[in-house]
Amino acid sequence: MSSIRPDDRGIAKHRWQRVVMAGLCMWLATAACYARTSVILSTDVGNEIDDQWAIVYMLVNPQYDVLGIISAHAPSLPDPSAEYTYRVLVDLVENHLNMASHPPLFEGANFPLADSKTPRLNAGVDFIVRASKKFSKTHRLTVLTIGAATDVASAILDDPSIVDRIRVVAMAFKSWPTGGPEFNVANDVTAWQVILNSSVPVVIGCGDTCRANLALTFAGAKSLISQHGPVGEWLWQEYQVWYYRFVKPLRKDDFSNPWFIWDTITLAYVEGMTTQQSYPRPVLENDMKFNHVRTQRTITWITSVDSARMWADFVNKLDAYERTHAVSTRCPPPFLP
Repeated sequence: MSSIRPDDRGIAKHRWQRVVMAGLCMWLATAACYARTSVILSTDVGNEIDDQWAIVYMLVNPQYDVLGIISAHAPSLPDPSAEYTYRVLVDLVENHLNMASHPPLFEGANFPLADSKTPRLNAGVDFIVRASKKFSKTHRLTVLTIGAATDVASAILDDPSIVDRIRVVAMAFKSWPTGGPEFNVANDVTAWQVILNSSVPVVIGCGDTCRANLALTFAGAKSLISQHGPVGEWLWQEYQVWYYRFVKPLRKDDFSNPWFIWDTITLAYVEGMTTQQSYPRPVLENDMKFNHVRTQRTITWITSVDSARMWADFVNKLDAYERTHAVSTRCPPPFLP
């Protein structure tokens, strides 16, 4: 005969349930720590240097499940510009990061949208739509756009139901509440009108926030990245090439002007290294200014970046990647616009 009384059995059962629930909570917390964010990136890499830094940060970061990368057009690059950025993208991934196996790379649209109803269909747009089919309102695919938004807008026009399966995180516009001219937006204003007129969730990292938080001086960039292996050395070379061509004034030995690694703001947001504010979503006018009419939709606006935390995370993950991947020092790429 058992010596455990009925009340004792109830207490034991309750304790066991608590142990099981505690274990389940620990497992869920651990799983959350290692959960990967599924992303697709659209980039005008080769136009400036920030795309290179952002792509490296994304691809060496195990937090991201990178489904694919799409090249975007830019008027400052040789025509056809999306083909040009595609070649720069392949060079970065296969030569500088030495990725024999990597996410699929696609050439996107070579021109902006012709109007607000007609998508520019291509392999990149088709990939965004197909990849989004596995996602839902409660589990969205993150689409990062750090160039012209033509391919993202085209995906929305091609399959309007995609707005229930993706969210858009972009480096775009000058400031809140004005909106205003910014390179990525100017390269396809109609695309941004399509995006903002849809119900897709939108997160914006604007130029003013990047200027305030993502500036690197010449000495600061060297200190941050140059000693972090062959990839770090290459990114430092990229910074120097750009700095001497476009940033450094003619005055001898004046290195006081910084430059901005704009596009990393999108990754900082995904990794929880930003502050942000939600606003009623504006309508975009043709002059790139916001019209703050009353709508039922919202927009998320990044207000600051914890850049010290982000840069530390960047170099730590780059170091970890280089410890497990054979990479070698290479000269600056032959793709200079």
